[in-house]
Amino acid sequence: MEFTHQELARLRLAPDVDPLWETALSLHLLQNRQAPLAFGGWRREVTGALRRSGLVPATRTLMRLCPDRSYFPDFLTPGRGDTDLDTGLERLLSTPRPRLRAELTLLYAHTGRPVPAAVHPLADGSPRALRRLASTLRAYHRVAVAPYLDAIREQATADRAARAEAVLSHGAEGLLLGYDELPGWHYRDRTLSTPYPKDRELALRGRALTLLPAFFCVRSPITLADEELPPVLVHPLSPAPGWLERRRHGGDAPAAQLIGASRAELLRILDRPMTTMDLAAALRLAPSTASRHATVLREAGLLLSQRQGVRVLHHRTRLGRAVLEGALR
Repeated sequence: MEFTHQELARLRLAPDVDPLWETALSLHLLQNRQAPLAFGGWRREVTGALRRSGLVPATRTLMRLCPDRSYFPDFLTPGRGDTDLDTGLERLLSTPRPRLRAELTLLYAHTGRPVPAAVHPLADGSPRALRRLASTLRAYHRVAVAPYLDAIREQATADRAARAEAVLSHGAEGLLLGYDELPGWHYRDRTLSTPYPKDRELALRGRALTLLPAFFCVRSPITLADEELPPVLVHPLSPAPGWLERRRHGGDAPAAQLIGASRAELLRILDRPMTTMDLAAALRLAPSTASRHATVLREAGLLLSQRQGVRVLHHRTRLGRAVLEGALR
């Protein structure tokens, strides 16, 4: 992706996670074995919940519409982190009939088969078929995505805070340089390269690109197939192994996460107030990782974050000093 100065100025961070993108990407994770350490427990938990809810046949239908392949229909993911589930489904229901037929035809062309007879009503824009699809997506989301929204939003909020701080400190180019932390991502000379599954150039043509973090996105970023649609680049949040177990512990999670060399070192270097970007640079961590560590320490009462102008400064608390010095052993 090559950026003009105008396109850099129009870069946009998604305000929230997108429910239909998370739904589609979680369907992919149920069809593959990627990231077993991070998502193995989630797969087992969701598979059991789908079975108990009687949603296994409906989920298989969704998987045929949203396969873990190089292409799945764009109309399944109409949002850019700016909608709730209801609004996203309303957008899906209003997909023009020619677009439904074109995208479903392309989906089955990848398999070498024509559109199955069972999918014809959806391809023809049947209101009943669309409502059935929306109802199935809602039921699946309720089981596979909604119960994990606290963990999903925690990761996305930390990522957004780090990206926003990069913008405040270094502008749009600083934001894009921050993505160098992700494996295979490089930003140089107003050109962003990512480890996309196939060679592709995304032309912005003066439009605003939305950068959208996704919890269930694994390894490679994703963008829409149709370049005439508003451009969006979905990138992985890469939750650490054990996130599901920490979620189960509820309020005890911050204390349980406290033990660790990185967080102890973060406390140690806070002899003076520092921003998240300062911490990331000093510890040689990704800004999003430094932000997550700071969030955990703040929730445990070991540091305090205060806004000063456009900056957020982290301070070590007296409790943080006591823990660091071993006074609470």
